[in-house]
Amino acid sequence: MIYYRSWPDASPAGTLWRVISDEPQHRILPDGVMDLVCSDGKFMFAGPDTKAVSVKVPSGSATWGLHLAPGVAHALIGIPANDVRGERVALDDLVSLPASLVDAAYQDPETALTALVHTLWIRAAVNVNELRLAASLDRAARNGLSVTAIAEEHYLSERSLRRLSDHLFGYGPKTLTSIHRFRRALRLLRGGTSFGETAAKAGYADQAHLSREVKRLTGTTLTALLN
Repeated sequence: MIYYRSWPDASPAGTLWRVISDEPQHRILPDGVMDLVCSDGKFMFAGPDTKAVSVKVPSGSATWGLHLAPGVAHALIGIPANDVRGERVALDDLVSLPASLVDAAYQDPETALTALVHTLWIRAAVNVNELRLAASLDRAARNGLSVTAIAEEHYLSERSLRRLSDHLFGYGPKTLTSIHRFRRALRLLRGGTSFGETAAKAGYADQAHLSREVKRLTGTTLTALLN
């Protein structure tokens, strides 16, 4: 069983979270975000996922992380998000880390992770306008707008939108929209909503469409996903 807790507004860069597991594997579902992770005294960067991945987690261990807000990963790491799509990378392979924070990660991962984000934020001289654009694109995708509508709303060509989305999110706007729609459906399903009603409320054509998308993104069926 996975125990998950998040701390909203823990950082201007995103949402701090902690996972404690009593299982040897942690199944991670696509969620439209990237994460900085601290586990076993090591900092990792989790790139954007387009399908479910399984990660080994020692039973009883605690993993801390930060769901990065839209655009923040690109700002802090300095590389296009699509370069690390589907990857779990040692953070020191991407950016230089202060030795003091590396040492602190073993003793107090929560504080070390928070301090690390602050350090990277200051070092990167984050472009606030780029973050506002990323947040607006993400919001449009969450609202289920088409690629054409998102491009028009932001005065971009569809080609420019896809290129920008690759850099900021790791994949195109159509994929981002489908992942947000899946997460909305997952929340409804876990709240007890029926398959058919979930499909209608989340924006799928029908239950069969929902089933196909779940299979594509998670590699399993609707029923198995909820067990």
